[in-house]
Amino acid sequence: MSTENSMKKETHHLRRMATIWIILSVAADLLFMFWIAPHVPPGTMTDTARANQFDFNVLFLMAFPVLIGVWVYMGYAIVNWSAKRAGVPEPIGGPAARGNLKAQVSWIVVTSVIVLFLAGFGTVALIGGKGSGGGEGPNPVWMPAGSAKAETAALTSSASWTPGSNQVLVVQVIGQQWQFTYRYPQFGGFESPKLIIPNNTEIAFNVTSLDVIHSFWAYQLSVKADANPQQNDVAYAKTDQLGNFTVRCSELCGIWHGAMFNYGKVVTPSDFQNWATSTEAANAANTKNLPPFAWTYVPDANGAAGGYYIDGNVTPYSQVETYGAKQPTS
Repeated sequence: MSTENSMKKETHHLRRMATIWIILSVAADLLFMFWIAPHVPPGTMTDTARANQFDFNVLFLMAFPVLIGVWVYMGYAIVNWSAKRAGVPEPIGGPAARGNLKAQVSWIVVTSVIVLFLAGFGTVALIGGKGSGGGEGPNPVWMPAGSAKAETAALTSSASWTPGSNQVLVVQVIGQQWQFTYRYPQFGGFESPKLIIPNNTEIAFNVTSLDVIHSFWAYQLSVKADANPQQNDVAYAKTDQLGNFTVRCSELCGIWHGAMFNYGKVVTPSDFQNWATSTEAANAANTKNLPPFAWTYVPDANGAAGGYYIDGNVTPYSQVETYGAKQPTS
């Protein structure tokens, strides 16, 4: 008789905890979904940022009830099964705890379903998001339509970009101690310290370095790609929203690593076209001193340590590639 009463009490406690858990979980998820989820970083400036925000929100909405379940059990146990209270039943020991098949099966089934769902969801999100804004190396597995054509044309100086053409805009990100420079091969290959990109456009970020390892991290765009010397790391994102964003180096690259950041801006396609064409014209003389556009560069003996525009008869360290210095003719 005492065992039956104990089992009834345990069932009563379990139902009470389950009721409290369901109410709190539904309320918490609804509050998060409508009040917090739309503002979760990285935001919605690009398709990758929007997708990553959605993925995070889904994971959080599933994880929050698990956390609440732990809190509910701990709080309920403290209130009802405290050792200071006389006559309370033992919550852990006893026949009911050792032989509760429903509790054991429920725990295994629920946790297995959650883990398998999250594994499948994460895989689909990664593939559907074309790498989720991460650098994919020089030969991307996932790439938007037209990106290969645009990047091939960039090497032959036959590339072009016009508003409303649905063309991929190629932007080369060049890291060096301790700054980022951006090169636009579809506009004569000029370089700019500002990252200006058009809205409603697929952007192909081609990331490399002139010296040590850096990492290009445009957080609000949800783009992050390592900048390795003599390597081209490609990441894609389609802009969806006008606004400013911050670019930081997220790889320790020397004493001024923490100060290696600048800012970018997403503008309308027509404003970008005006900026790019006017900057191309204004920088034409400097652009002539740059080496031909390539996916990677090797600094020369005088051009290393930050010297960009060396134009003299200088023997470089590398006998194969040069950056800003002419090979001896004799």
